[in-house]
Amino acid sequence: MNKYSILFILFLILILSGCTKNSSMDIPAVKNFIPEKYLGKWYEFARLPNSFEHGMSNCYAIYAPGENGSIIVLNCGTKDRKLHCVTAIAKSAVPGTGELKVSFFRPFYTKYRIIKLAHDYSFAVVTGKDKNFLWILSRKKYPETENIAEITGFLRKHKYPVEKLIYTQSQP
Repeated sequence: MNKYSILFILFLILILSGCTKNSSMDIPAVKNFIPEKYLGKWYEFARLPNSFEHGMSNCYAIYAPGENGSIIVLNCGTKDRKLHCVTAIAKSAVPGTGELKVSFFRPFYTKYRIIKLAHDYSFAVVTGKDKNFLWILSRKKYPETENIAEITGFLRKHKYPVEKLIYTQSQP
């Protein structure tokens, strides 16, 4: 093996290790997920910054049954005192788990991974394929303090930057 082959292999290893550093795939999606129990209104309590929700507050999502086992997702939020909503379709990626795929622009889908879910479906932590996307959802606008502490502890354990969370619900 010549020195260029060795350099190329080292370069590939470096690139691939950099790609997995921020992956959320080492955190398993929840098991025994029941889509019907997930339906209804969820308030976005907090999220990591992202470009498509920049400047939005009072965010929420409504999940409703769709055709062939799909889920219709209506995401809404307020920006500049106006309500903005977008609709998506969610489908199970791995049946029986919180591993879904969501499309805002069909036929393109992205990962929607529920990595923490209360046994009573009162709160959920959702991420994408990497740790740049994160949402804390709650059935209540203002979740219980102990739930917030449990969630942030879980996120710290999995190396999410909780100090960057944006709390999106206006205070009562």
